[in-house]
Amino acid sequence: MSLDSKIPHGEMDKKWTDYKGHVKLVNPANKRKLEVIVVGTGLAGASAAASLGELGYKVKAFCFQDSPRRAHSIAAQGGINAAKNYQNDGDSVFRLFYDTVKGGDYRAREANVHRLAEVSAAIIDQCVAQGVPFAREYGGLLSNRSFGGTQVQRTFYAAGQTGQQLLLGAYSALERQVALGNVTQYSRHEMLDIVMIDGKARGIIARDLVSGKLERHFGHAVLLCTGGYGNVFYLSTNAMGSNVTAAWKAHKKGAFFGNPCFTQIHPTCIPVSGDHQSKLTLMSESLRNDGRIWVPKAKDDKRKAVDIPEDERDYYLERRYPAFGNLVPRDVASRAAKERCDEGYGVGTTKMAVYLDFADAIKRYGKIEAGKQGLSNVDEAAIIKLGKAVVEEKYGNLFEMYEKITGENPYEMPMRIYPAVHYTMGGLWVNYELQTTVEGLYALGEANFSDHGANRLGASALMQGLADGYFVIPYTLGNYLADDIRTASIVTSHPAFEETEKAVSDRINKLMGIKGNQTVESFHKRLGKIMWDKCGMARNAKGLQEAITEIQQLKKEFWSDVKIPGEINEMNPELDKAGRVADFIELGELMCKDALNRNESCGGHFREESQTEDGEAKRDDDNYSYVAAWEYKGESDWQMNKEPLNFEIVKPTQRSYK
Repeated sequence: MSLDSKIPHGEMDKKWTDYKGHVKLVNPANKRKLEVIVVGTGLAGASAAASLGELGYKVKAFCFQDSPRRAHSIAAQGGINAAKNYQNDGDSVFRLFYDTVKGGDYRAREANVHRLAEVSAAIIDQCVAQGVPFAREYGGLLSNRSFGGTQVQRTFYAAGQTGQQLLLGAYSALERQVALGNVTQYSRHEMLDIVMIDGKARGIIARDLVSGKLERHFGHAVLLCTGGYGNVFYLSTNAMGSNVTAAWKAHKKGAFFGNPCFTQIHPTCIPVSGDHQSKLTLMSESLRNDGRIWVPKAKDDKRKAVDIPEDERDYYLERRYPAFGNLVPRDVASRAAKERCDEGYGVGTTKMAVYLDFADAIKRYGKIEAGKQGLSNVDEAAIIKLGKAVVEEKYGNLFEMYEKITGENPYEMPMRIYPAVHYTMGGLWVNYELQTTVEGLYALGEANFSDHGANRLGASALMQGLADGYFVIPYTLGNYLADDIRTASIVTSHPAFEETEKAVSDRINKLMGIKGNQTVESFHKRLGKIMWDKCGMARNAKGLQEAITEIQQLKKEFWSDVKIPGEINEMNPELDKAGRVADFIELGELMCKDALNRNESCGGHFREESQTEDGEAKRDDDNYSYVAAWEYKGESDWQMNKEPLNFEIVKPTQRSYK
């Protein structure tokens, strides 16, 4: 199938402006006749539902949590990027665009990335107007800090709670539309399938997670804002409920899945402590702004960190990448940490951790603060006290969280960190308008593949979610719905709704009828181990081939021996989980197929067969400069379609952060 990305013609910095100037419009009276379904109410979903409700559309918003405020977007702690250049340090729309394409290892679509950079400044203005309490400098301007993969300060933040504060802003806008009657909110509902009528997405089948009842909902268009699929690895920084089900159901109805093997490993997470864990905890990348990462120079050094002298420490990121130091992109930092630990330099009881040290930052801030206060002849203890106060103001909640989890005081000793699954750059393939290969079906935020290539820069997830919801979809959806204003609401007794609901019901009954001996959790855990060991930070052809075989066997075992207690027509979290794990198993197989097919290293996808002499990712632009868009053909059967990536502005080169 030929993929039409619908990228506007013309110069890169004018594409979005020209598109908006010529886009089809829906007049206000007609908007009131059109119904839009929004699945997911994180930053992308809440901002989209609020914006479309404000415009006058009849919106239905669905989330599986008890409130949109509990969306996983709250876990994005460190900040949000925008090209406002308050620091006067050389930043610009072009620089943000360039850094994002380069940071994604030249596997993103330029036009989408440039649009993202263009609207970034407006996002900050929107959020300030909503009351988001961004940090400010003494003079009143919004404050910025550095993040990985950049040499400028463009990350706006609200202490270590940026995602939470941004979500509260979007949530307030959403609830205003709920109160006005423009948005109907459905909490504790999970979308289980897309309803197709005449080749277009015309509704969904949702399950009320409290009563177990299946419901039919019509919409002239359906927007999936359901986040990423990192929980396919079982252990990740994602919320426990985060899943791929909505996107996967769309995939099986004809929506192509783009670059599923592009998963991001975050370098700054609290290490695994044992088999008892079901989730990992993210320590914000903002900590790399001031913290220094190191390991002992001696292998298997059993001394406490504070007892290791400065000249016996290896600040390996600063040594390897002097231009960026501790602020190299996430994929680079993660692989470097893994390499040090694999070579025997890891720390902690498991030896699968490195140190993140704030001692230098505390002293530096303490001296600055002493100068501000006009203090002289200040002893070291007083300087450290002053410095701790500054660090506490910037990162206090993160330090508290670390101490609660580990029992260690990060002001007194370095944090121990190790990479963990955090984000997925792959997702449903969308064109420039954020429409999937299914007419009327859109994917926003992390649910689509479009903006981050093979590696996402830190603080860009919040930017993309809000850009898609506030500033992109109101234009692009209108362009589609302008041709649909004569389509009346379709009654949910339509045969397509009946057939889709029956298929969903049959699958649920099949799951409940297995009555096996193994728990859903045990299958998820086994899948996660296969994925982490053979499709995680490093991959090779042999391991991926083994993983595909093992996952296919796991799937057979799941559908013959899974045990789901309880009943269908009641609140049954195990049944909900079983459906999600079944989808994860199928996704895992596709991820391994995609990783096996892409015989190159790029960003978060690291094939051991393709690396430079220095152990860095080695791309193959001649053969793999494309988006792999996978079409579902049947059980364990996919066809790959290619969208060639053409770089007009940012010419691919070997990434260097040295």
